[in-house]
Amino acid sequence: MNTQLIDKLAGVPCETHAQSDGRTIAIGGGFSAKSYRHSEFQGLMDPLIMVDHFVMTKPTFGTHAHAGLSAVTVMFEDSEGAFRNRDSLGNDIDLAPGDLYCFKAARGAIHNEEPRPGARTHALQVFVNLPAEKRHDAPAAFHLAAKDIPNLSGDRANARLVLGESKGVTGAPAPDVPLTLLDIDIQAGGQFAHQGESGQHAWILAIKGASTVTWNAASTDLQPGTAIALAGAIDISISSELGAHVVLFRGHPLRQAFVQRGPFAMGNAAELDAVEADYRAGRLGSID
Repeated sequence: MNTQLIDKLAGVPCETHAQSDGRTIAIGGGFSAKSYRHSEFQGLMDPLIMVDHFVMTKPTFGTHAHAGLSAVTVMFEDSEGAFRNRDSLGNDIDLAPGDLYCFKAARGAIHNEEPRPGARTHALQVFVNLPAEKRHDAPAAFHLAAKDIPNLSGDRANARLVLGESKGVTGAPAPDVPLTLLDIDIQAGGQFAHQGESGQHAWILAIKGASTVTWNAASTDLQPGTAIALAGAIDISISSELGAHVVLFRGHPLRQAFVQRGPFAMGNAAELDAVEADYRAGRLGSID
């Protein structure tokens, strides 16, 4: 059992930024990841619960359940082949390089993701917390194709506006918990700037190449695999001398305590016990 009660998310964090190199995970010969958890960022990852930056070449996790959160898959453009995504809502979709899939599990649903034979999936799996009043909603999902994602220009930099708003451009809206998600490619000597609201949190992960993140009157260098969470940062600038690939999430924190147990996140242990009982009884639906 992996149960975590995060009281810090119910209040205002004492820190303005927190940094982590994450945890390395390898499963079999077909899955490797760097995993980043909310507990590593002093409450500043809110509304995100977890981010896994992974490469998968073989089926790894099988059919599983989620509840109380949205499981978001962000496909990077250098993925090869299709990533098959099935769920108990009846969806059976081959995600292509650059696509996004948002699976709002809410009161509970079944999910399965696996690369097609010969495929190499390079992606993020993101758990986004749900407001307490949305945790018992009916499950829902949406698929966003790479061709429908706007591109933004910087100074020798380009960003895919996967969700939300940036530089006066509006992309696809994130349901229930508004988020901006930028997939940023910076050329050597380039820079990308993003502006938001002081009440938002930002979470930035260096995917490839060294970069420098500057906000307000502060800055820090990020090596590949390092993530930083920020509070109160209105203007954020990311630059790189040799070129880099970086992702940026930005949104208002929920500041609500929750209990997480693996792929479930609910307001208290009793709610978790109930959804696990529903899963064991087959009441969350099925895929096959």
